[in-house]
Parts: sequence; structure tokens; C-alpha cells
Amino acid sequence: MTRLVHAALAAVAVLVLCAGIAAAQGTYVAPIRGEADLAYMTPVTTVDYKTNMVITVIKVKNISTNGSIAGLKVEEYWWDKANNPVTGSKDRWPKPLMPGEIATLTLKTPKDPRMTRNSYVFTHANGKVKTKLVKVF
Repeated sequence: MTRLVHAALAAVAVLVLCAGIAAAQGTYVAPIRGEADLAYMTPVTTVDYKTNMVITVIKVKNISTNGSIAGLKVEEYWWDKANNPVTGSKDRWPKPLMPGEIATLTLKTPKDPRMTRNSYVFTHANGKVKTKLVKVF
């Protein structure tokens, strides 16, 4: 009889544990196919003179209502005064960006004295990204 009781209690414990794990993982939101909508705040660019790197931090928010943004990537390009490319870097968000979720992307570029201006290109795994510059989220 005690074996039956222990087996039943073990089964209940396994079910409770599995339900807790499923709840902790959150819900699945299918990724967007095609154009995704993304809001971003003005990037903050600083120079770390110890490492001689230009560091740009960009906060972004998924404002798409129809799905997550999988494989979100930002690329930064630096140009000289004559509009010649100098250098650049990229950063990628490691998981799907859920609707309404905010992420911080950090770009680290070696400092070059010819750098005068920069530009950003946002893409995702399944298409283009339509960006909107905002003051606050």
C-alpha cells in the first residue's frame, strides 16, 4: 500500500514541477515574417580611451503587435568627411524580442581619427525593420 501512495505522490510532484517549468518559460509568440516595427531612442555614443573603442548604446522596443522579432540585428557604419566608409560594428539580440519588450544593444567599434559620422541599419531574421525614433518608451 505504501508503494502505491509513494508512486501517486511522485506522479503528482512530477506534474506540479512540469507545470511550474512551463509557466516559467512564458508564452510562445510567433516571429514576424516581413517588415517589423521597432522604436528606438537616440543612441548614446561615448569613447573609452582606455581601450580606444567607440561605444554606442541603443535602446529599442518592439512596437509590432503581430509577433516577436527574431534575430534582431543592428549594424553601425562610420564614414569620413569625404563619405568614404571607415569602420563599423554590429550587435544582435540573442532571443526573440517580444511585443512591447525593450532591449539594449551595444556596439563597440575601434576608434579611428577619420570617423566623422555614423549610420545604423536594423534587420531581423525574416525581413526588414521599420524604425521610429522616439524620446521615451
